[in-house]
Amino acid sequence: MNRAGVSAPAALSAALASPERLEAVAASVPAHVGPDADFTDITELAAGLFAAPIAIVSIIGKSTQWFLARKGITEVSASAADSFCARLLLEEGAPITVLDAAADLRFSRLPSVAGEPHVRFYAGAPICHAGQAIGSICVFDTEKRSSDVSDQALLHLQQLAKLAGSLLLFKEEARRRAVANAKITREEQRQASALDVANVGSWLWNIKTGAVTGNTPLMRMLDLKPGGKLTARRIFTAIHPTERKTTIGKLREALSSGGEYDGMFRAGATSRWLLGRGRVQEWDSDGKPSMFLGITLDVTEGQIASERMRLLLRELNHRVKNTLAMLQSLARQTLRQTKDPAAFMEAFAGRLQSISEAHGLLSDHEWGTIRLTTLLQAQIKPYVDDFAAQVEIHKDEVKLGPDQAIGLGLVLHELATNARKYGALSATGGKLVITARVVEEDGHPVLNMTWHEMGGPTVKPPERHGFGLVLIERSLDKVLGSNVHLEFLPGGLTALVRLPLDQI
Repeated sequence: MNRAGVSAPAALSAALASPERLEAVAASVPAHVGPDADFTDITELAAGLFAAPIAIVSIIGKSTQWFLARKGITEVSASAADSFCARLLLEEGAPITVLDAAADLRFSRLPSVAGEPHVRFYAGAPICHAGQAIGSICVFDTEKRSSDVSDQALLHLQQLAKLAGSLLLFKEEARRRAVANAKITREEQRQASALDVANVGSWLWNIKTGAVTGNTPLMRMLDLKPGGKLTARRIFTAIHPTERKTTIGKLREALSSGGEYDGMFRAGATSRWLLGRGRVQEWDSDGKPSMFLGITLDVTEGQIASERMRLLLRELNHRVKNTLAMLQSLARQTLRQTKDPAAFMEAFAGRLQSISEAHGLLSDHEWGTIRLTTLLQAQIKPYVDDFAAQVEIHKDEVKLGPDQAIGLGLVLHELATNARKYGALSATGGKLVITARVVEEDGHPVLNMTWHEMGGPTVKPPERHGFGLVLIERSLDKVLGSNVHLEFLPGGLTALVRLPLDQI
């Protein structure tokens, strides 16, 4: 039986507050300590060893003793300084037995001895971690014992203390692993959600078994239905036949070289363009690839934009060639009609500006269609002082293709230039009235537009047709079935334009 001298309160307080011991306590148990059913059997064994009605497995903190398991009492904690077990901290790992606490000066003044439940017998062994006493396993009896406890019983009590310590460490390690795993799981879920929101397919291919783990975006991209085993064969089958062989070849090359797989292919069911990236993540003991990790992105919109850009560039190249040919013809004809360099530059620059305006509008609309209203405003506004007051337009909703817009733009430029120099726009109060209607001719839409000038000088038919008038009548020659007819009425020039619209 281990006996010790009277414990000085200062020594006990120092032992309870020891930083090293409290650090060992924190490393062994969670921040919140409470009853734990896993320790119940240990208290039952301890009580049986000593035929004691009360048994406790406890953790000793700086000021509180928490009961992990107890038998014979209902409390879950007690004051550490007033406990029997706190005195174990001064015994350097040795157990303590007290046959009659009322007659022992070390314990006789403790509240549990002097008052309820009037403890008399006590036997306890410390639970240790990292060389520090962090708790105890102990038994109590309200009846004193008349003989010493056997060494065998104390040895078994110490073994139970070691078992309790091992169980504490195991549970704390399991708890910390669970916390770490939960954190990893949350991060994986966050990343999976991010991939889902970003519509990024992810996949892990077990090369040995052929099994593939893929997320929801991947299944959606390949139009694969949920359920059933997902395999590499099933993935390859979902690739469009025209890209399947090339895609598999690139994957095999990445497997053999250990480099990165980078391939673009279409999904067989939807024909959407997908970009795949990936590389080998694990190799087996023979150095052969065993796991392959990859991602898949839907790049259909980018492919469409790229193809559209190529089409636009081809269209632009075609238009530039046509425009250059037109400019060369304009230059020759203008020079033939105008020998004075200054007059040539003025006439040619205006026509060049007209073509430029039409090109600019078409470019803004990606060489698709432009509205007739937009073209009218662009070509006429430079030659009027007040567009709203001098130009009256009555029209249907009309869209023009590139050839129609460039040709009609040049016609409108020549008409506006002529009106500014000699016609309605040269006189105060002069006005343009433009009417544009779409009619059906043999099932085909045709634009009939009338340009009528009024309020200007009296008009006389020209003695000869200059290049400007020729240009008005011939600018729409590229549009089959079109024509421009000019009528030199005394009240104002009238131009009748017929323009088929089904050639857009």
